[in-house]
Amino acid sequence: MASRFIANTPEEQKRMLGVIGAASLEELLVRIPAKARLPRALGLPAAMAETDLIRHMKALAARNADADAHVCFMGGGSYDHYVPSPINHLISRGEFFTAYTPYQPEASQGTLRTIYEYQTMLAELTGMDVANASIYDGASSLAEAALMAHAATGRGEVVLSRGVNPLYRRVVATYGEGPGVRLRDVAAPEGVTDLAAAKKAVGPKTAALVVQTPNFYGCLEDVAAAAEIAHAAGALLVVAADPVNLGVLEGPGKLGADIVVGEGQGLGVPMSFGGPNLGVFAAKNDLVRRMPGRLVGATVDRDGARGFVLTLQTREQHIRRAKATSNICTNVALCALMATIYLATLGRRGLVRVGELSAAKAHYAAERLAKIPGVSLRFAAPFFKEFALKLPKSPERVAARLARQGFLAGVPLKSFDRTLADCLLVAVTEQRTKDEIDAFVAALEKAVA
Repeated sequence: MASRFIANTPEEQKRMLGVIGAASLEELLVRIPAKARLPRALGLPAAMAETDLIRHMKALAARNADADAHVCFMGGGSYDHYVPSPINHLISRGEFFTAYTPYQPEASQGTLRTIYEYQTMLAELTGMDVANASIYDGASSLAEAALMAHAATGRGEVVLSRGVNPLYRRVVATYGEGPGVRLRDVAAPEGVTDLAAAKKAVGPKTAALVVQTPNFYGCLEDVAAAAEIAHAAGALLVVAADPVNLGVLEGPGKLGADIVVGEGQGLGVPMSFGGPNLGVFAAKNDLVRRMPGRLVGATVDRDGARGFVLTLQTREQHIRRAKATSNICTNVALCALMATIYLATLGRRGLVRVGELSAAKAHYAAERLAKIPGVSLRFAAPFFKEFALKLPKSPERVAARLARQGFLAGVPLKSFDRTLADCLLVAVTEQRTKDEIDAFVAALEKAVA
């Protein structure tokens, strides 16, 4: 297959260049301005033997401050939750080595069944009628929800709480640029959405009100009140939620959400230096034909045996582009498989326990940290497993110092909001032990003294 696309020899390169009328590679690149081209050789080192290359790569990797070698208190959308050992064993089994994209159901029953189970579990967790076969990540899931609300209501504005992850808001803005969806922000001055301001912002032009709970600052939002505001104006309520927390917290669908999205990385997917991740997307039944991606359904074959197929395929690969709900051309089925195994391994009680431990340990850490002279909780609103700390010294410098001591201290908030330049976002999961939390408190106290 490679020889069809790659010119492996000088003769093949010359033949390919001849087809497009170029005598040399240099002639092919002549239209690129000289100032945009590197005037020297790349300076690549000489080739290495495989064993030497492995050593070299390991040495480079060891320079990263990862969550295996450090105690992780970072969050902001990616969390150091425990990954059960069965996941890595099961995802490599042959039953799941079927089609990457399950177009042929007779050859893809392993993949289709796991996606069906994934959809069922996520619909139950979120309190929604139906969940789709996964999207790239939480940010793109939210952007797809905004476009879906725009299409469903015919309205051109989306109102987003500033409590929504700022990186998600940027992706929504990018997606909305094409169809001309206008975005309006609602402040969250005390760590949660200003509902009075939201009520003023949401009107007859609003397609959806978007909130996140727990939000970017870790605070819990009043989803039911947000639903009342959205629905009173004829708009949809979109809620971004972390599914790991939904073992304890009420599913947003039961509180009035029309669309629930989120980042599913915590469901057994390693942080992996930022990806790949898992986008969760669930909605009410009356919106099912506008959902992006695709759905897997259960059916029976001509012999009456149970089987699984792609039921709704609203992607542009499957139907006319003008009628497609999205240009998403794949789903992260491997990550969805990890989430499915994670939920099946932990079960209902296990997921509840993960949430309870995360919340209890986060509140213990917050209480201890807030007793350090000069340190305080930035917001008084109730939080779940993440909270913003106000520090008397630069959070960036404090985080850098603690990294040298083996702690990933948290996420400095200055780059997201300059009014929070003195704040550090700290996340605590079920993985953290009391000894680790106490050691972190002691190290932070010295760092800010």
